[in-house]
Amino acid sequence: MMDYSDIILAPVVTEKSAKNAQENVYTFKCSKSATKTQIKWAIEKAFGVEVKSVNTLVTKSKDKRVGRYTGQTKTYKKAIVTLKDGQQIEI
Repeated sequence: MMDYSDIILAPVVTEKSAKNAQENVYTFKCSKSATKTQIKWAIEKAFGVEVKSVNTLVTKSKDKRVGRYTGQTKTYKKAIVTLKDGQQIEI
């Protein structure tokens, strides 16, 4: 089994995720091969909280351009984690 640091790569810090954090909903960038149960286990082990539910999605790449050169951003798996009442994560 993977270590929790291999599953959870980074928190996603945006205005929307900051607003959702006030309602016990946190967003993380995760490994593409991680399943919902592995993500739940990793969050509980890393932060010592109880997870209510995990929703996942794989982001699509976006076209980016620098001068005359074009490319695409990388895709990654995003996990939206809802914690049980009374739980909180400090990010």
